[in-house]
Amino acid sequence: MCGIFGYIGSKAKPTQIVIEGLKMLEYRGYDSWGIALKTKNDIMIHKQTGKIGDYTDEKWKNIPVLEAIGEVENTGGVMTIGHSRWATHGGVTNENAHPHFTENKEVVIAHNGIFENYLALKEELTEKGHRWSSETDSEVLAHLIEEEMKSNDFETAVKKALSRIEGRFAILAMCKKEDKLIAARFGSPLIVGIGKENGNEFFIASDIPAFIKYTNKVQYLDDHEMVVVTAQGATFRNLLTGAEVKKRTVEIEWTETAADKGDFAHFMLKEIMEQKETLYRAVNQDPAVIQRVMEAIKNAFGTYLIGCGTAGKVCMAAEYMFSKIAHKHVNTAFGSEFMNYHHFLTDRSLVIAVSQSGETADTLEALEIAKSKGAKIISIVNVETSTMARISDMVLPIKAGPEKAVASTKATTAQLAILMLLSYGIAGRMDDGKSLLINVIAQINDMLNPRYEEHIMKLARQLKNTESMYIIGRGANYPMALESAIKLQEVSYIHAEGFAGGELKHGPIALITEGTPCIALVSNDDTKKATLSNATEVKARGGYIIGIGPEKEAVFDYWIRVPECFEASPIVNIIPVQMLAYHLALLRQNNPDMPRNLAKSVTVK
Repeated sequence: MCGIFGYIGSKAKPTQIVIEGLKMLEYRGYDSWGIALKTKNDIMIHKQTGKIGDYTDEKWKNIPVLEAIGEVENTGGVMTIGHSRWATHGGVTNENAHPHFTENKEVVIAHNGIFENYLALKEELTEKGHRWSSETDSEVLAHLIEEEMKSNDFETAVKKALSRIEGRFAILAMCKKEDKLIAARFGSPLIVGIGKENGNEFFIASDIPAFIKYTNKVQYLDDHEMVVVTAQGATFRNLLTGAEVKKRTVEIEWTETAADKGDFAHFMLKEIMEQKETLYRAVNQDPAVIQRVMEAIKNAFGTYLIGCGTAGKVCMAAEYMFSKIAHKHVNTAFGSEFMNYHHFLTDRSLVIAVSQSGETADTLEALEIAKSKGAKIISIVNVETSTMARISDMVLPIKAGPEKAVASTKATTAQLAILMLLSYGIAGRMDDGKSLLINVIAQINDMLNPRYEEHIMKLARQLKNTESMYIIGRGANYPMALESAIKLQEVSYIHAEGFAGGELKHGPIALITEGTPCIALVSNDDTKKATLSNATEVKARGGYIIGIGPEKEAVFDYWIRVPECFEASPIVNIIPVQMLAYHLALLRQNNPDMPRNLAKSVTVK
């Protein structure tokens, strides 16, 4: 949620760098944005609702801060911060947009997260004479830092102010009196990029794509840490002890090209089409790492798969895979619900966290609970240097590359492929699993072609005015029915619900009327007959049956063919729904990359 970007260095147009960085963070979701630049005697600020991309060249000319150069000779480095906000406390207004500041702009901050005790702090500061310009919890921090600066330097004031804050946060702060940027985090990501051109240029952002154009050298802030950045360098400290922390510099393999749309109209379509490559990378894991993970699962006294949203549905599908392929029981829970299961955890338990970003707040909180019980933690993540990965005992990277559309596609199928590979490995059939998946990948490569997309576009044109649709599946395709509903909800804004096929007649079938679309996810296994029987029940009540499966069945009104792939059917069955959701979004004039009310990485609870 939200995006932070900061820059300190000697480039002539620092505000343009920050604007570019905020644009690269648009996938995180936002409804307002702002920017602040420190000059010789002041801090210039502009805040605005809406999207950065909505501004024409003429509008940009009316924003003075964007034309300002900065005072390199006076400050030792230009300092600029920017923020893209997704409203939590306070409505979508210019005043509530970030950066926030005190009355005389003595302190300016950008903040991601939620301060849970802000009302009590606000009341205390109001009694001391502070006045407010927004409805947000974030503004309280600026005033709290200013209050602490009455008897402390800027760095100490930030540390003391944060010690009084309750809640998860990532913050970036600057002040008139000192030539430094200060960042800190607890529960929300922040990354320092080290400029390539010289040793006195630094970037601070919520995610690497914001500055990948300029550098691939990064240092990570961990929880309860702060970094003080000047033109001379970056110093990391522990917020709790004040002790200096030495950081390793990591070179990221991502490129600027990997993080842009290329020739595609949207990131979502690009990422759907990339699955023929990303699945292959997911399957080609380090054998030694795979072996260690399998041993941990075999030796655990209770294994729990946890994830949120789409990752949670992947975990549910994996529960079926482990049961059917490996004859092994694993437990599944959403990260947000895991606290209800901690009573069963011991130091012999294993928790496997599944995530794209590795920064999902609810899943991270679940891992904190697991660690407190002494459980071993394995993460299956796309960002190998994320918080989730860094606190894990072992990491299995899904290797999907940057995924920037809010609706997850390539990360989903990569996660499914890895969990299926583990299922086969535990069953002692690793070679069978690899052969199956590599064969599936080859068929997906053939499937993702213009003619196939046109066939799905034709269906999208039929369904564009639909207000409700249903998806059914059995076995591992039941979680994919739930995931299909998520995809349709996220980007097309159509009311969609997924069900286990056998549950329809226990209530939901009452919702079927003439022409109601129902997608049936079918595979050639022991669930096929029952799924087709459920589809027939829907059709008998007037439903319009869209079949996704390897064979055309009599009950289908519209058939989308997928390869015959047995246990891997959840992987291939979800891809046509991803594409259908994308084209429905376009026909309904929605932005598939940035759906309303959603963010790519949910870093607040």
